[in-house]
Amino acid sequence: MNRRNYQRELESIIEAIPAGQRPRLLLHSCCAPCSSYVLEYLERYFDITLFYYNPNIYPVEEYMKRAEELSRLLSDMGLSGKVGLMVCDYDCNEFFETVKGLEREPEGGARCMRCYELRLRRTAEYMLSKKGTGEEYDYFTTTLSISPMKNAEALNRIGESIAGEYELKYLPGDFKKKDGYKRSIELSREYGLYRQNYCGCVFSETTAPKS
Repeated sequence: MNRRNYQRELESIIEAIPAGQRPRLLLHSCCAPCSSYVLEYLERYFDITLFYYNPNIYPVEEYMKRAEELSRLLSDMGLSGKVGLMVCDYDCNEFFETVKGLEREPEGGARCMRCYELRLRRTAEYMLSKKGTGEEYDYFTTTLSISPMKNAEALNRIGESIAGEYELKYLPGDFKKKDGYKRSIELSREYGLYRQNYCGCVFSETTAPKS
């Protein structure tokens, strides 16, 4: 069975955008470093709202630090396209309730899958809430696939399943492809971005290598 090439699927969607049109994209963002390349790439084709919803991040000081870095990145990059930012209120209990019983799962296991779904579902629900308001989005997706530590196939599968449930469009992608992750490292250095050494949740912090 051939594995899907999500990067190629994304390129095909971009190629099909009519000249002069810029679809609106709701882009779930986990942090500034991961968003840097994804923004550089996608803002050429889409009007973007970054959706910062990550109740997995712990503690609240870490959550706010990442949100501030994301805001600073948008200001410093000086993007030519239309890009906005929405920072959601912090409630780590949403994450803890979602992964209850999976606390001892290894990184990349069932707990992470549940976390992916939580964040993508909330992104889709926000997109759904904008229907009929004149502020509709054409697609939603996430920056998470840029990380070599994240399962792009699982992310796309979960995103597409939620999109089908809500009758929305999910934008497939694997942003680490074509040196996307390497470029995000370069941009992080260029803008002096804070790069955390754990994914964000308290469980990953205890197992992350310390610098």
